[in-house]
Amino acid sequence: MITLGITGGIGMGKSTTYQILMDLGIPVVDTDVLSKILTSPGSTATLEIGRVFGPDSLTPHQEMRRDIVAESAFSDPELRAKLEAILHPRIHAEWVGFLNQSRSSGARVSAVVIPLLFEKGYENEFNQRICVACSSISQRTRLLERGWSTEHAELRNRNQLPVSAKMDRSDVVIWTEGAVEMHRRQWLRVMEQLY
Repeated sequence: MITLGITGGIGMGKSTTYQILMDLGIPVVDTDVLSKILTSPGSTATLEIGRVFGPDSLTPHQEMRRDIVAESAFSDPELRAKLEAILHPRIHAEWVGFLNQSRSSGARVSAVVIPLLFEKGYENEFNQRICVACSSISQRTRLLERGWSTEHAELRNRNQLPVSAKMDRSDVVIWTEGAVEMHRRQWLRVMEQLY
């Protein structure tokens, strides 16, 4: 089975890639989704995060206050490291299990969307590394449309490798500047090459 590790900058088209691959029948999992599942109300990870970030980080129903945790983690490297120590081993175990299950079911290609693919040293766990990217102007426009402030977007970007470095280290770059159909056609070409 060919494994694809998909990365890219914030707001550069990873979620669209996920949907395109789903539509093509390619088994794919998104680590951001896994993170949300693992931090469901009252989960072990959520309670551990509450102990690290304090009582204000959880609601009375033991639901993580994502905005509070994110703001704290992205402005304090020590807290961010603690958050990653709670979540990343759990997320890694989940996507490794997903790939094993895909392999057992006879899938020819399987993909994992991992924003921090290179930052966490996971690139060698995949046959192909693919970066989804667009211009910084398009990225900024997309994030503002999501309601992000310029400051928050810049803070998040500073905590990742520059997208140019991700592109340089990837085997394939999917350029998402145009319409979704162009994005999809690029993936069709990639799949033709892999099959």
